[in-house]
Amino acid sequence: MAEEEEEKGRGFRVEDRRRFSPTTGEPRTTGPSEQPAESVPVKEAETSHSSRVEAEQPAFSSSPAELSFSSFLLGLSTQALIYMGEVPQAPGHPVQTDLSAAQQMIDVLALLQRKTKGNLDKNEEVMLENVLFDLRMRYVDLAKKSRATVRGEK
Repeated sequence: MAEEEEEKGRGFRVEDRRRFSPTTGEPRTTGPSEQPAESVPVKEAETSHSSRVEAEQPAFSSSPAELSFSSFLLGLSTQALIYMGEVPQAPGHPVQTDLSAAQQMIDVLALLQRKTKGNLDKNEEVMLENVLFDLRMRYVDLAKKSRATVRGEK
């Protein structure tokens, strides 16, 4: 009898920590810690592997960082550097060069500079200007080296 009571108390607690309502998809008005937790005792033998894995994973209590204009610029410039072969796509992968894609990313940044003129703060303007200058200089140098290689020069 004591074993049965011990068996009933064993299990884990299920707590819904989603930021959005599962039925309506709208943001919840209360945070995950403010909502009443649903506690459901479940025997370990009755749980599936996927539910055990989900229960073991930590829940993220903080919201993801907001995307800023500066981080957006850094993402685009990093992509251009990847296309220029300056940065590998992933650790352990070979470096690949695609000059036309690099030129397109530089053109996208130049377009952003034209379209956001007068709407950025001073730091964002300076950052965009510096990123464009650096990428353009790297591109010109890489294009010269590429043409020299095609001609057989050093």
